[in-house]
Amino acid sequence: MELYLKGIKKSFDKKQVLKGIDYRFEKGKIYGLLGRNGAGKTTLFNCLSQEMNCDEGEAVLIKDNIAKTLSDEDVGYVLSTPVLPEFLTGYEFVKFMMDINLPKGSQDKHPDEYFDIVKLEQEDRHRLINGYSHGMKNKLQMLSFIISKPPIILLDEPLTSFDVVVALEMKKLLKEMKADHILIFSTHILQLAVDLCDEIAVLNQGRLSSVDYGRIHSQSFEEEIFSILNEGGNGE
Repeated sequence: MELYLKGIKKSFDKKQVLKGIDYRFEKGKIYGLLGRNGAGKTTLFNCLSQEMNCDEGEAVLIKDNIAKTLSDEDVGYVLSTPVLPEFLTGYEFVKFMMDINLPKGSQDKHPDEYFDIVKLEQEDRHRLINGYSHGMKNKLQMLSFIISKPPIILLDEPLTSFDVVVALEMKKLLKEMKADHILIFSTHILQLAVDLCDEIAVLNQGRLSSVDYGRIHSQSFEEEIFSILNEGGNGE
């Protein structure tokens, strides 16, 4: 499975944020989308998830040797601030996600088995989501995509506000999920990208370029990233 971005452009008023994004992503990798604050990372994610329309270009998903234009159903968007139905309990939400995504007769897991995947404690599963911590809500958000299994998962700064234990749990979960998905991880923190990702792409001055990941442990790698990100100032 592959995702091709071809000439994606997006402007706001007279400010051109994305100036022609060309890139190829493939299943089995976690991609680090690295850029300074305001570089356009969220704008690119919003275009891919159909939250907004791009001005030009297209995103093409190739799955089982069939090419198609990327649709919102192909994309799971993990927001930095999760948006969930807080009037439900965690258990009710997971059961709802199972009912709408898994045909009757094919639900081979009990809801508790899904909760076990993200290590959400037994006593929290029947509490209202309204009372969940940020980390618990983010786990539940990730769980919804484990159930619905979209080919593409976009992660917009999802680990920056977690405590150490939850962040480690989420990193492990993402590494386990990459075999079945294309994961694109947006961050402005270089060390986080280095620790988690298989490939790094830098968004700067409206364009996306790959970095030689084989040099990641060389002394000059950080300086190279700094040099790229420092070109053209602060982004948007």
